[in-house]
Amino acid sequence: MSPILLAADVVAIVILVSLFLTRHGRRDLLVAYLGVNLGVYAVASVLASTTAAGVGLGLGLFGVLSIIRLRSEELTQTEIAYYFGALALGLIAGHGQFHYATAGLMALILAGLAVGDHPRLSARSTTQSLLLDRAHTNPTTLRAHVERVLGGEVQAVTVVKTDLVNDTTLVTVRHTPATTLPAPAAVEATR
Repeated sequence: MSPILLAADVVAIVILVSLFLTRHGRRDLLVAYLGVNLGVYAVASVLASTTAAGVGLGLGLFGVLSIIRLRSEELTQTEIAYYFGALALGLIAGHGQFHYATAGLMALILAGLAVGDHPRLSARSTTQSLLLDRAHTNPTTLRAHVERVLGGEVQAVTVVKTDLVNDTTLVTVRHTPATTLPAPAAVEATR
């Protein structure tokens, strides 16, 4: 176990967690990112120090950890990217020997997340599920109704379920939130 790599991993995960917290504010995922990173670092360090363990075992561990964690809660694509960044940082740092290429790869992961998740790169959009109080069968009418209800620009509407008996439609919507939400009376008037 290299103390330089341990220090590099700690610095890198603190940067990753700080970046995530300032941009997304989900404190519940910070513990997951820290725990996964340090856990993978520890296991990778042990695997690197034994000659019996192969690369296949390490990659298998990486896959098992990601599958277990990603199945336990629905995460956004951005949260998954940070999650894999935390995993990769721990795995890279835990391999055992410091090289400038190792530091470069760790910096590349952090730079990729910083640039790819930068608010100026693209307009922020939100994805949410809505249960509408009427069954919509016309896509144009559905989109207009969702835009009125949300008060923002809709990028995509995906119908999950249309219930003609109960007169409801379940949709997944990706939209750019309006700066202010419409008042409840305005939403009622659009129905």
